[in-house]
Amino acid sequence: MLQSRIINFGKLNGAIYDAPEVNDILEMHTHGEDDVHITIVARGSFKVHGGGWEIVAKAGDVINWEVGQAHEFIALESNSRFVNIVKV
Repeated sequence: MLQSRIINFGKLNGAIYDAPEVNDILEMHTHGEDDVHITIVARGSFKVHGGGWEIVAKAGDVINWEVGQAHEFIALESNSRFVNIVKV
């Protein structure tokens, strides 16, 4: 099951998501102007998709989300991790 924890470093806010098992999922969702973020894949890999598109994001990849852009993450490897940093 996907695990998360909030991070706060002064003006830097976000969350770390750990996927212990293959197929752990962060279900489809969107963000508004107050919580739109970038995603950095820290280890492992994820299938990321939404609204008719799909990518495989691997360790070192950065995704810059737009407000209202639907997205979902599915772990492709055990012990995968991504970090979201809010752009506000």
